[in-house]
Amino acid sequence: MDIRNLFANGKKNLNVSPIRGEPIEVVQSRSPAQPNHSIDSDERDTHTERSARMTQGSFGFPPADLRVRALGEIHARPYALVEAPRVIFQLAFLTESAGDNDHEMLADLSRSSGVAPPARETSHHAISWGQGTLRWERHTEFSTYFWDCPAPEKFGAPIAVHPFGDSFSPPGPFISGIRLEIRPDTPETVQEIAVFDPTSLCRSELRNGQATILTDFRQDGDGLTKFLVIDRGMSDSARGALVQRLLDIETYRTLAMMGLPLAQSLSPEIRQIESGLTAITQRMKLHARDEADQMLSEITRLAAELEANAALSLYRFGASRAYYEIVQERIRALAETAIPGSETLGSFLERRLAPAMRTCQSVEERQANLSRKLARATALLRSWIDVELERINTTVLNSMDRRAQLQLRLQQTVEGLSVAAISYYVVGLFGYVAKGAHNVGFEVSPETLTGLSVPIVVAGMWLVVRSIRRRHAEEDKR
Repeated sequence: MDIRNLFANGKKNLNVSPIRGEPIEVVQSRSPAQPNHSIDSDERDTHTERSARMTQGSFGFPPADLRVRALGEIHARPYALVEAPRVIFQLAFLTESAGDNDHEMLADLSRSSGVAPPARETSHHAISWGQGTLRWERHTEFSTYFWDCPAPEKFGAPIAVHPFGDSFSPPGPFISGIRLEIRPDTPETVQEIAVFDPTSLCRSELRNGQATILTDFRQDGDGLTKFLVIDRGMSDSARGALVQRLLDIETYRTLAMMGLPLAQSLSPEIRQIESGLTAITQRMKLHARDEADQMLSEITRLAAELEANAALSLYRFGASRAYYEIVQERIRALAETAIPGSETLGSFLERRLAPAMRTCQSVEERQANLSRKLARATALLRSWIDVELERINTTVLNSMDRRAQLQLRLQQTVEGLSVAAISYYVVGLFGYVAKGAHNVGFEVSPETLTGLSVPIVVAGMWLVVRSIRRRHAEEDKR
C-alpha cells in the first residue's frame, strides 16, 4: 500500500502488517489548534513544505556520512541458505599487502562468469559458478573465497570441477583451507568416522540432536581441514548458520595462532634484555657515580631494542587476541552437547589455543614490565647524573665568584693607579700655568704653586672616580 495514503486524510486508517499479517492502526497526528492571530509568512511556508513532503511520503532528509555503511554492516555477512547434501570449500589468503592482486583475481573470475567486476572498495561479492555460488569477502588482513556444490557420493571424494583450479591465482599467502560436507544420517555416513584421526577426533551433537559435527583439525593432501556435519533434519537457514560458525572457528583459530611463533622468537631477546638490565642494576649499586654515563648509554640501547620488538609485535598480539575472542564466541554459539567417549570442538581448541594465547599474553606483559623497569633504572641514573651536574655547576659558580673578586680587586688597584696617573698629568699642566703666571708678574714661585696644587688635584680626582663608580653601581642595581 502506498505510504502516501497513510497521511492523506486526518483520520484512522487500517492496514495489514507486512510481518505478521495482522491489522494495524495508523493515525495521522493532528497539529495543535492554531491561535486566532495570523502566523508569519515564513512559518506558513515552512509548515506548508513540511506538510507537502509528508503528504508525498518522502522522508528525504540529508543522511549522515556514515549512515549507509553503518546500516549495511548489520547485513554484511548474511548466512547462506545451505541445502543437503552439500560440500563447502573456503580458502583464506593474507592480502593486507596484496589488495591489488586480490581485486584482479576477483575481476578475472567475474569476467569469466559474465559478471561485472566489483568496485575496488567493495568488501563482498558473489558469483554463480558451476553448480554453486562463489562468495568473496575481504577482511582486515585476509580475504576468503567460499564455494559450495552438491556433495560427491563418498565423503572426501575429489571434486572434478571447481573454481580453484589451475586458472586460479592465489592473491596472497595461503593461511587457511576448509572442506566441510553436510550429509544425511545414514549408515554409510556413520562409517566415515573412520576417516578421521582418532587421536584428535572431535565429535559433538548440536541443536538437540539435529546435527552431529566431526573433525580432527588435520589437513588432507590438499591442505584442507575436513569437517563432517551429519544432518538430521535442520532447515536451510540453520545449516547456513552452522556452516558459517564452523568456517569462522577454523579460519580464526589459525589466524589467532599466528602470534605464537612471534612470541616464541621474541622470548629469547626479551630474556637477553632482562639479563642486561640485571647486570646494569648490579653495577649501579657500586659504580653509579663513576659509570653513570656509560650505564645510561647501555640502558638506552636496551630500551631501543625492547621498543622495536614491542612495535613489531603490537599489531600481531592484538590481532591474535581479537581472533581468539571470535573463536570463543563461535564455540559458545554452537552450544555443543558432548558425546560419551569423544571430545567437543570447544574443549579441544581450548586445550590448545588457550596456552598459545597465554604465551602471547605473557610476552606482552614481560615487554610492558621490562619497559617500566628500564624507565625506573634510567630515572635513577639520570638522578646521579643530575647530582654530578649540580656539583660541577657549583664548582664552576664558585670559580666564577673568585674570578669576579679578583677582577674587582684588580679594578680597584687600577682605579688607584689611575687617580695617581691622572693627578700627575693634571699637576704637570698646572705647573705650566704657574710658570706662565710667574712670568707675567705673579710673585709666588711656580714650584710653590705646583706643590700646593698636588693634594687638591689628587683629592679632586679621587672624588671624581668615586662618583663615577657610585653611579655605575646604582645603574647595576637598577
